[in-house]
Amino acid sequence: MKQTKIVLSDKEIPTKWYNIMADMPNLPKPPLHPGTKQPVGPKDLSPIFPMALIEQEVSRERWIDIPEEVLDIYSLWRPSPLFRAHRLEAVLKTPAKIYYKYEGVSPAGSHKPNTSIPQAFYNKKAGIKRIATETGAGQWGSAMALAGKLFGLDVTVYMVKVSYSQKPYRRIMMETWGATVHASPSTMTNSGRKILEMDPDSSGSLGIAISEAVEDAASRSDTNYALGSVLNHVCLHQTVIGLEAKKQLELAGDYPDIVIGCCGGGSNLAGVSFPFLYDKIHGKNLRIMAVEPTSCPTLTKGEFRYDFGDVAGLTPLMTMYTLGHDFMPSGIHAGGLRYHGDSPLVSQLYHDKLIEAKAYHQTAVFEAAMMFANTESIIPAPESSHAIRAAIDEALLCREEGKQKTILFNLSGHGYLDLQAYADYKEGKLMDHEHPEEEIKKSLAKLPKI
Repeated sequence: MKQTKIVLSDKEIPTKWYNIMADMPNLPKPPLHPGTKQPVGPKDLSPIFPMALIEQEVSRERWIDIPEEVLDIYSLWRPSPLFRAHRLEAVLKTPAKIYYKYEGVSPAGSHKPNTSIPQAFYNKKAGIKRIATETGAGQWGSAMALAGKLFGLDVTVYMVKVSYSQKPYRRIMMETWGATVHASPSTMTNSGRKILEMDPDSSGSLGIAISEAVEDAASRSDTNYALGSVLNHVCLHQTVIGLEAKKQLELAGDYPDIVIGCCGGGSNLAGVSFPFLYDKIHGKNLRIMAVEPTSCPTLTKGEFRYDFGDVAGLTPLMTMYTLGHDFMPSGIHAGGLRYHGDSPLVSQLYHDKLIEAKAYHQTAVFEAAMMFANTESIIPAPESSHAIRAAIDEALLCREEGKQKTILFNLSGHGYLDLQAYADYKEGKLMDHEHPEEEIKKSLAKLPKI
């Protein structure tokens, strides 16, 4: 069976990012200062972000130029390929056409360098010497370490402790590119020490790691903070994915009925879907689906409220679907999806019913990952496999209904450094976990009263 691979030339890398805030029917409410509860201004953010990123965070311009220096580095792996999954379609016996945009071709093996590169560029230009950041499964930390090396920035990464133990090769990748990596919660910050006093055996969370990184950045004048998801400018940078995919599908003479992305903080989903959401907002009939784990069901069971982005309450309050900033998810292998809240942009779009959401147990997700690996030959990251599960289920529904639909999903990274997860699945060690409703209610009860 001949493979369909749609590749653009180097000259077709997007030269502008798409800013969905120019077209959203309703914009998120403004972020609030964690102390005063008043809307945050540029002065509040300038201690940890360069002004160029602050401007992108609040911009309403539809198109924002990608700097030449960023494009030069993007060209190392962009445009990324779009594949049609003929073999998977054949196994499923579906009339659906399944396409996947493959972001695992980046040097770090995921979509994350699409934003780590511009973030490093703008920080370097602003005279910053060092970046403090967090990482869940290690994809973002790896991408930031790579970007730091390319732009001559020191990088310190606070890695969620359960992933630090589960995924040692991610840590080694970061250290190979010169980053310093701490298991979070750590003894390096007040935030980390406080958590360890309360729970010496804490397995950590992205919320805790963010607290540590923000505290680190705020304590040094030569250091800024970088976030790999959630924020508006991060979602903006990722739109190169969807912009390329639209061109590639046009070359194939096709257009999606359904666009699917896994969703933790929301940047991967935003990257593949926002350029298509432009069409939906302007009348096109298509579905956008966010897929999350049942153990961290932010969109499907969270509340649309103001909440902190971290455990310690150091970040601005943002309107998001949240499970509560001190929510502690189970240690599933899809560490990049273990975040208590979602991007304000993704959350607003979901609230306005422009996006739908679905949650899966991890054994069903790994079943789909194995099927994909054995048909399309790529071993997918656990996070990306959530999108694969949803794509397979949609394709099976097409078979049942006898309908031909076009499905596009973002294969946001490969799983070659996640093979322990596959070993655990094959040995029957993976447990499904659905967070108890009572625990979610307890966490939500502690949300700030705004």
